Amino acid sequence: MGVEVVGEELGSLHGIPLFKTFIEVWPQVEAFQAQPDDLLVSTYPKSGTTWLSEILDIIYQDGSVEKCQRDAIYNRVPFLEYKEPGMPSGVELLEKTPSPRLVTTHLPVQLLPKSFCDKNCKVIYMARNPKDVVVSYYYFYQMAKTHPDPGTLAEFLETFMAGKVAYGSWYEHVQGWWEKKQEKQLLYLFYEDMKKDPWQEVQKILRFLGKEMAEEMVERILHHTSFQEMKKNPSANYNSVPTALMDHSISPFLRKGIIGDWKNHFTVAQNERFNQHYQKHMMGSDLHFQMEA
Repeated sequence: MGVEVVGEELGSLHGIPLFKTFIEVWPQVEAFQAQPDDLLVSTYPKSGTTWLSEILDIIYQDGSVEKCQRDAIYNRVPFLEYKEPGMPSGVELLEKTPSPRLVTTHLPVQLLPKSFCDKNCKVIYMARNPKDVVVSYYYFYQMAKTHPDPGTLAEFLETFMAGKVAYGSWYEHVQGWWEKKQEKQLLYLFYEDMKKDPWQEVQKILRFLGKEMAEEMVERILHHTSFQEMKKNPSANYNSVPTALMDHSISPFLRKGIIGDWKNHFTVAQNERFNQHYQKHMMGSDLHFQMEA
């Protein structure tokens, strides 16, 4: 590809920090025409997006692992607001994708293109506890070259708590989508539940989609989408992305996929500071997160 990607400072889109290349294509994203049978997969970054996308793609392919290897995950399940130099935009990919389409986004609820609501599209949102998100995001900032330099973990923690990372405040994101969960077309899942009882969560997804699947098919999905299987799956692990965009020698895209890895990274003082900040920002919310396995 030969494009040297250097992380630059984030721009701002309606007050949300975002990559400048994404902001440039915003008019096309905002005007995106959803179809009634589109399924939107929405997450804050580093909250199991690829995992959930792979689960949904294999459900859509009726359990065929082979069909899921037809292309890289980011081509099978296009990322709506994506744009990098020399790569097709998410909107361009989606326009070529046959229905029914799976669409991923990290947009906060207030920035979602209007046509998803107009067409009454189903949405699956997955949230993950913020301590693990921030650690995962820190490694991602280092390996995905579009991000500005995160500095030390201590510095990045402050950036994260201030909502100055790409896609803005984690608190506003998870709460904004949670407030929409009353709508019958939104299924709100938790990463930690999916780790602890994937069978139960896949059943929830199947019910939400109005699909039935034989038990052995569900078992196959669970095996194929286990972290170990996905980590070695070239169509899911992002190893095909040019090193100029993602440097896996710094940190693999699929790094650990566990609950509670933050304990290996936070100091006692950082944890206390984070807890106080969390309590303040989640006050009055009925949204609860499991911080450890």
